[in-house]
Amino acid sequence: MAKQEKEEFVVADRRKFTSEGELRQDAPPDQSASEQKSEVAEKQKAQPVAAPEAPAREEMPTPPSHAEQHAQNQDYQAAGKKIDSLLDEAGAQRPPDMEITFERLIASLYMQAMSQLGLIREENTPPRPDVISARQTIDTIALLGEKTKGNLTERESNMLQNILFELRMAFLEITNVLTRPPAPRAPDPRGTNTKK
Repeated sequence: MAKQEKEEFVVADRRKFTSEGELRQDAPPDQSASEQKSEVAEKQKAQPVAAPEAPAREEMPTPPSHAEQHAQNQDYQAAGKKIDSLLDEAGAQRPPDMEITFERLIASLYMQAMSQLGLIREENTPPRPDVISARQTIDTIALLGEKTKGNLTERESNMLQNILFELRMAFLEITNVLTRPPAPRAPDPRGTNTKK
């Protein structure tokens, strides 16, 4: 990035009166409104006209170097092994295979979306769907599918497509129920007038 040169900033006291209300000896002379306007116009003419700026994008910091990433990854792996050995020494119960795989990630997001749709809940609890969050989770799974296209095994790809299909269908069913207008009431059979 090119560094911008800083303009010198000068503060000039243009107050005409002191804090006691007396006229200052070094007060600037009065300027008429037309003189002030022409002075502003002159300053604007002297400044170059800049093209309108595009909306500023948030700049991403430069990523760490390959060596920094490699060293950090090794330190991370070593820290994980220390935690595992401490858990083993303490006799803590943990799943035998804790490795995160693409399938586990997608399955976790699937369960999250099902819960957000109200399809997974505690027993005897009424469903409370959160369709906005569910849609966000479903869109996240779709984004992962797009970004990993060509890098997935056939099994991972099939799983992803099946999960997306199932979640989108569930989303449609829930939103149809939530947006369906109330059914018209049937006429009350007791309210009809019959002549005897």
